[in-house]
Amino acid sequence: MASNEEHYTLPRAAFDKPVKVLIVVAPYYKAIADEMVKGAQAEIEASGGSHETIEVPGALEIPSAIGIAERLSNFDAYVALGCVIRGETTHYDTVCNDSSRAITLLGLQGLCIGNGILTVENYEQARVRAESQGQNKGGGAAAAALHLLAITRQFGADRKGVGFRATPDELKIAGEGKGPATA
Repeated sequence: MASNEEHYTLPRAAFDKPVKVLIVVAPYYKAIADEMVKGAQAEIEASGGSHETIEVPGALEIPSAIGIAERLSNFDAYVALGCVIRGETTHYDTVCNDSSRAITLLGLQGLCIGNGILTVENYEQARVRAESQGQNKGGGAAAAALHLLAITRQFGADRKGVGFRATPDELKIAGEGKGPATA
């Protein structure tokens, strides 16, 4: 069982400037979600960061909420928390795959996101993984987001936000009125 194996954990990320993190949680399984939020908040605070928490209806809405927050607010990093327990239909596969894929795509666009959406077979597996004094997957997701933020700050580049951004040359061309030829 993986919980009995020893795993290497990176040292806690450290920051010179303040860190503001948004925790986005789908509290469908409230006790699991609350425990994961507790672990995430403790990890962020231990790194000297501040945090806010918002709730969304389900795991599929987590990436959308993160994208909205990135466009309309000033968070440095994001923690995605939720729990999907296998049921009797293929809905489990859709929720697991699509939420994970969307979070990955946001990350590839430069957002610092720790994915703490549990995908488990039963409630007991979720409980064990969520316990803040145990496997602490909420704290692990927060640590992942903070490590990605530390790497971003190390490279010194400002984040550009989510979505398409025109290059300076494209903006110059657009400003010169270049467009379809007229007869």
